[in-house]
Amino acid sequence: MKEYPGYRRLLYSLRSYAAFFLLMSFVITCCMLLFLKMLASSMELTYTEREIRLAAIATFVNVILLSLLCTVIDGIRRKFMVERPVRRIVQGASKLMQGDFSARIEPYHGIDERSGFDTIIDYFNLMAEELSGVETLRTDFIANVSHELKTPLAVMQNYAALLQSPDLTEERRREYAGVIAEQSRRLADLITNILKLNRLENQQIYPAARRYDLGEQLAGCLLDLESVWERKSIEIKTDIEEDVFVESDGELLSLIWSNLFSNALKFTESHGAVSVTLKAEGEYAVVHVSDTGCGISPEVGKHIFEKFYQGDPSHASQGNGLGLALVKRVADIVGGSITVESEVGKGSTFTVKIRRAADGEIKKQKPAEE
Repeated sequence: MKEYPGYRRLLYSLRSYAAFFLLMSFVITCCMLLFLKMLASSMELTYTEREIRLAAIATFVNVILLSLLCTVIDGIRRKFMVERPVRRIVQGASKLMQGDFSARIEPYHGIDERSGFDTIIDYFNLMAEELSGVETLRTDFIANVSHELKTPLAVMQNYAALLQSPDLTEERRREYAGVIAEQSRRLADLITNILKLNRLENQQIYPAARRYDLGEQLAGCLLDLESVWERKSIEIKTDIEEDVFVESDGELLSLIWSNLFSNALKFTESHGAVSVTLKAEGEYAVVHVSDTGCGISPEVGKHIFEKFYQGDPSHASQGNGLGLALVKRVADIVGGSITVESEVGKGSTFTVKIRRAADGEIKKQKPAEE
């Protein structure tokens, strides 16, 4: 049998009436018995059977009327103080379920200035606001990913079509093949960064801390990009303090240095300069990565660590706007911090602070079990 809202309300009213009836019967019967007993004992009166029967009938009628009155009052109270706010909450939840994240519920004020339903409504509106923000980020992320994937794919398709030309010279063929290889690399880097960022944001990567020399890691990451700075004739300046140890996840920190060095070299024109310094300042190891590139404006600097944000459209083809988002996320995970100082036309300086390891001899690391 299908239950309709009207049927449920009737069933609830009958249950309420039965409860009030039993309660009133018990209370009034006890009161009447006590009253009659006290009256008879004080006045030494006796009652006939007919009088007792009439009193019982009157009492029963009173019980019925009082129970009915309480049921009506309780129904009116429920309708205005329970059903109305519940209906608002249900309607708001229904809109959220249908994808309308702009749904909000007006506060309900009952007899009290603030009721329990107001607290529920406040938390519901906060939840809807958070979901709205998440949905906006998700939509923007999908749109940006789609755009970033389509661009290299379109370039690869165009140059692949050109390669099919029968009268293409060998020089042109190598040039077009090089463009396809470069765009393939860019596409692979984009997918890799998306996967890394997704794992970091969903906390699927757990830092494996070990103690090591930070200066050696910085030098190694710089040498990995040697071909880039040699091709652009960029001067590399280093001031790396010795014996600065950190106790952190080396693989995660290498993501920070690789991205910062790569960006510095990318945005520095030929014959420019990139400098890397490492200093021990109190409890922290402080790394500065500076370049003589195009620099960034204060407005761009506010968003530089956001996903897919690219402040300089002229360099958009060289990156995907995920590198600095990765850097910021890694810095947060390892308990560090990153800031940027920049001036348009004069270059930028990124500063990373990582807590140093405690003083003492370096502990030998146990070989990882196979």
